[in-house]
Amino acid sequence: MKKNLILIVIIIIVSLSFLLIFLFVPKKKMIDLSNKNITEVEQYALNNKLDLEIKKINSSILKDYVINQSIPKDTIIKKKMKLLVTISLGLDYKALKVNELGNIPIMMYHGVRDEESKFIGGNIDKAGYQRTKKAFINDLESYYKKGYRMIKLNDYVNGLIDVKEGLSPIILTFDDGLENNIKVNGLDEAGNIIIDPNSVVGILESFKQKYPDFNVTATFFVNGGMFNQSKYNEKILKWLINNNYDIGNHSYSHADFTKINEEKAVSEIGLVYNLLDKYIPNKYVKIVALPFGSPYNKNHLNFNKILKGNYNNAEYITTSTLRVGWESEKSPFNKEFDKTFLKRIRAYDNNGHDFDIEMNFKMLENNRYISDGDKTSIVIPKDKENKVNNPYNLKVITY
Repeated sequence: MKKNLILIVIIIIVSLSFLLIFLFVPKKKMIDLSNKNITEVEQYALNNKLDLEIKKINSSILKDYVINQSIPKDTIIKKKMKLLVTISLGLDYKALKVNELGNIPIMMYHGVRDEESKFIGGNIDKAGYQRTKKAFINDLESYYKKGYRMIKLNDYVNGLIDVKEGLSPIILTFDDGLENNIKVNGLDEAGNIIIDPNSVVGILESFKQKYPDFNVTATFFVNGGMFNQSKYNEKILKWLINNNYDIGNHSYSHADFTKINEEKAVSEIGLVYNLLDKYIPNKYVKIVALPFGSPYNKNHLNFNKILKGNYNNAEYITTSTLRVGWESEKSPFNKEFDKTFLKRIRAYDNNGHDFDIEMNFKMLENNRYISDGDKTSIVIPKDKENKVNNPYNLKVITY
């Protein structure tokens, strides 16, 4: 009888021990595998006695890394649980036609007016510097549908191309600081500017809402009159900077640099930089849109004064200049890229001739920049490898 009692006590103690172990020993929980590669996943499944199944698909995720998993993070792991993991094969560069040495369109606009065209297409003036509101909206719709996404001009000249895989970058610029670029219809109760929806910025802001992935932005190049609404100068400039737009220099009086001396050239550039320092110090871009495209070539004496000078005891350095131009520009990773003298496309209509919008985008069909979706790499077809310039120390991938 005594022996039976001892046996029962031992059985109870052992049972309680197993129960305590079951209740208080930490149970293994599923981890997040998203930063693991295929080798690490296989080892994890083996260690945790999981029934692993792997599926592989093309993706922008780094090759051999996890895209998703069937067992959510923190789920209690049970022996022989089924775990389905999707692994990236990387991008199919050939199918996407990735080419990060392709050309990039820098669009040159001036003004947009809410009126009917008087000339060809959407041109309000004969030269096509003023665009109708309808034509401008159609331009933006066309860029989006053709697979272009906006980037900042300053990012472009610094080799920062952040565009989703399979899509292409496009840059918008506006010269002259016209009132219709950002027309102010007074202030609200909080003292904020009320922007006319028919002005350039009003239209661009509507596209931000319509296509959030369009990455809407633009660079506005101003003269001494800014946007010709002097009482709102500071508010306009600060609003633009705070809402993903950039401001650049277009010379103080829209000077023709082939017709002025070097001293005058310095003052034309220095005066605008001084004004921008007053309103938005350290927040504007050091880029000059050359008025009339002058001085037309880099050998002109005034060109160096545009790039560097000292005005009113303040030194300025310009990183890039923009020509009036007529066609798309090289990739910043191309050996032929020269950020100090960049071409632009004049945004006008001319029935597909003389480098109008239609003609330029037809030309781009065969040589446009197509992104791999990774701003830290340069992906190109193998036969273009000898054309790469890589001062940014990015990873170069060929296929």
